[in-house]
Amino acid sequence: MDAKGGDQTAPGATIYAVASGGGKAAICVVRLSGRRCGEVLSRLTRRPVAPREAALRQIWSPSTGTLIDQALVLYFQAPASFTGEDCLELHLHGGRGVVAAVLRELGTLEGLRPAEPGEFTRRALLAGKLDLAEVEGLADLIDSETEQQRAQAVKQFSGGLTGHVALWRERLLEALALVTAEIDFGDEGDVPADLIGTIRAHSAEVLGYVDAALAQQKGAARVRDGISIVLAGPPNAGKSSLLNVLAGREAAIVSEYAGTTRDVIEVALDIAGVPVWLVDTAGLREAEHPAEAEGIARAQARAAQADLVLWLNAADEPRLEPPPKLSTELWRVTTKADLAPGAAQAGEIALSVRSGVGLDALVTRLADYVRERLPQEGVALLTRQRHVQACARASLALRRIVEGGPELAMDLLAADLQQAARALAEVIGLIDVEQVLDDIFSRFCIGK
Repeated sequence: MDAKGGDQTAPGATIYAVASGGGKAAICVVRLSGRRCGEVLSRLTRRPVAPREAALRQIWSPSTGTLIDQALVLYFQAPASFTGEDCLELHLHGGRGVVAAVLRELGTLEGLRPAEPGEFTRRALLAGKLDLAEVEGLADLIDSETEQQRAQAVKQFSGGLTGHVALWRERLLEALALVTAEIDFGDEGDVPADLIGTIRAHSAEVLGYVDAALAQQKGAARVRDGISIVLAGPPNAGKSSLLNVLAGREAAIVSEYAGTTRDVIEVALDIAGVPVWLVDTAGLREAEHPAEAEGIARAQARAAQADLVLWLNAADEPRLEPPPKLSTELWRVTTKADLAPGAAQAGEIALSVRSGVGLDALVTRLADYVRERLPQEGVALLTRQRHVQACARASLALRRIVEGGPELAMDLLAADLQQAARALAEVIGLIDVEQVLDDIFSRFCIGK
């Protein structure tokens, strides 16, 4: 309890936070949610504001009675708000002094406390305004930096994944109802004669959708987390120079001396709307120094984990073959092509950072590579590992039904259907959500 008798740490307390970006700006939005929003509005503005209508109001200090600011005010009454509670937004002038004064006044009011990270969205989830998959989509939308990330996050936040999974689960519940009817009332003649065939048809339909989503999950993960492209090869093959050209800045040191790059250098690019991590690595050779040896070990490890390796050899230097199993996909690139025209072998990419020859062709090919790995339209996007794991469990249970023998025990059918339906329910947070909530909301900003 605080000195005023209100439990300001209680879950039902009215919370407040800055919902816009930090620092000096033209406008700063302070958001509140909870049952005391109407009271706060009255004390700050001294005039009523109609719900869901923007109003220009003076903001007064409840403690001193002085004028703090003039702001645009929005008031949303429960349940028609983002959190399902009464909500209040103060669109203040963005000066640090103004914002600090308003937050200071809010901190003196009974029953109010600062919001925790993601608490507004958590309240929206608990009020049924969003489900777990939509919350994750909102988190991805906030973090999105490229066009494809934005588009994918909007789909999930708008219920794209939820809509697919809810329909699949509904089909399984229909099948489970038939099995339950057979178990409970099989002797009354109300169950279809070809019950097993009907159940398998339902299960096969859902299995097809689930497996299609699982087949596309790598594409969805690449959009969310990025594609890794590693530049590898012998020393002085032009890896750092190519990195700098593609990045459009001097991200790596370029030197004529071998072994200059001794650590992994990574830059973020936007290719075809997808985040791409371009990685420069140490030249592969017999190391002459412990630090270089460590750099080479890191280079080999990073290349082994990459989505794509560009293996560079300079046209005017002896060729070095890549180590076996360096990556799932490897492109051979002949650099410094202006020094030895025609040195590139069949199927290799020839380019020169100095003259610009071949650079446009490489960028075009990289863009095509990225686009080919985007998920297909119309398929449910599994953007998180927990989505993939849950759908894999559903797929396994459904496969037992579809591929089982002609005689299946009703109780086993019911168990597999229940397991699949439960796994799908986990995706959208109908069950077992507490174990993931803290991790999700800890990544949100305070005002969200």
